[in-house]
Amino acid sequence: MAKFSLLLFVSFCATFWNSLLAQSKIDSLLPTRGFCISAPKPQKVDDFVKFIQEELAPRQVNTLILRVDYNYQFESHPELRDPEALSKKDVKKLVSVCKKNNIRIIPQINLLGHQSWASITTNLIKVYPEFDETPAVKMPEKYVWPNPDGLYCKSYCPLHPTVHQVVFALMDEICDVFETNAFHAGMDEVFYIGDDKCPRCSGRDKAELFAGEVNEIRNHLALKNRKLWIWGDRLIDGKTTGIGMWEGSFNNTHKAIDLIAKDITICDWHYERPDQTAVYFAMKGFDVITCPWRMPKFAVIQTQDMLKFRQSSTATMKPHFQGMMQTVWSGAESFLDEFYGRNPNKPVEENSATNCFKAMFTEINQQIK
Repeated sequence: MAKFSLLLFVSFCATFWNSLLAQSKIDSLLPTRGFCISAPKPQKVDDFVKFIQEELAPRQVNTLILRVDYNYQFESHPELRDPEALSKKDVKKLVSVCKKNNIRIIPQINLLGHQSWASITTNLIKVYPEFDETPAVKMPEKYVWPNPDGLYCKSYCPLHPTVHQVVFALMDEICDVFETNAFHAGMDEVFYIGDDKCPRCSGRDKAELFAGEVNEIRNHLALKNRKLWIWGDRLIDGKTTGIGMWEGSFNNTHKAIDLIAKDITICDWHYERPDQTAVYFAMKGFDVITCPWRMPKFAVIQTQDMLKFRQSSTATMKPHFQGMMQTVWSGAESFLDEFYGRNPNKPVEENSATNCFKAMFTEINQQIK
């Protein structure tokens, strides 16, 4: 009996040790293996918890960014809640399953830009229209792009005297309830900044305005030892690189890259081409994560590139190449329907978030074998 128990113990130790070695290897290869998606609606939380447990954890995902925005029952500003929003109990379910599986959870609220979508303003400037950077630009009944106003998404004015009282309260509350040491502020695709008609921003340098807002948010988070994550597109010169106005800046905000704190994590997204701008961010001193969306073949190339960057870099540069993150831009519910094939009349397309996710993590996990 004692011999049998000893064999069981030795077997357990060997399995545990091998598990630690495998974990150490993948952490060394790619420290961040992320997944970004909108937070589920309350009635779908349990379904999403199951997805985390059965799909994200086995694929060695260790970072989950949830785009919460106003899908939470905020107590600091209940007027900004979505009509149907996550409760504190709902959030704790998500936090619990992530803790159980060693997944870092990071909430996102879109700040500065993306204060509207199509013909609808989002909650912040709907409730506080005085925060609008471009109040003279009216929301169309039917949105089209391009349009005479250059309207893609509205922005709030970063120099409005009371905007940060509201925004920081939301940030603090969402970070507290998610028990996190990081926050994603979005800040992508900011087309409206330093508008000529804004009484506060008119005539100011757009790079300085953008950098000022980034640093303002970063400094507030630092008061509680929290780190800031943002999308990287506004820090790339879209014209010089040829990347264009979506994945790069055409309004000079790219110059802000030399004006913002270096401890900000950059989520570098490229969806139609596997551009290697991660090198640019790393050489500027930032931690960077490459983010694909719906092109499986590009996600594989981007993963291979990230591994090469880490393997071939100097000891100083290597830590800046943090890893990969799959992004999903549909709702959590529709993504899960697609992922699980719940709609037989709508087959999954080859170029889809589902197939991109699978391809990227297959490539990642092949590296530890």
